[in-house]
Parts: sequence; C-alpha cells; structure tokens
Amino acid sequence: MEFDNDLDALGLLCPLPVLKARKRLAGLKAGQVLRMQADDPAAIIDVPHFCIESGHELIATQSAATHQIYFIRKK
Repeated sequence: MEFDNDLDALGLLCPLPVLKARKRLAGLKAGQVLRMQADDPAAIIDVPHFCIESGHELIATQSAATHQIYFIRKK
C-alpha cells in the first residue's frame, strides 16, 4: 500500500504511539496517508479509537510477526 509518511512507533507504550501519530498527521495535507508501525498491545484498540475521535480514516491494518501496521488517511 502506498503512503506519504512513515512513523516507527516500535517500542513505545500507550499513549505515545497515538500522540506521535497525531503530531505526524498534523504535518500532512488532507488525504495523505501515514503508515505507522507499533508493537504496543494497546495500539490495537487505541489507534482505531483515535481515528474515530479525530475524524481520520483507518484505511488498513496489517499484522506482521512482531507488530501491527496501520495506514491512516488524514481528514
């Protein structure tokens, strides 16, 4: 999947992955896509909730061997 910016949140615990995603998305234009990699177990719940609350679109989630990958389109 294509993306415009990449965020490595591996090793970060709640709430840091979502806080870093919010900051990174602030620098993107509407419609651009952020790819975020995270291994925090809480991210599975936090990232979709963050997208719903902020109006961004979670367009895909993928599972890798040791982490999850989220694709978020900025509102």
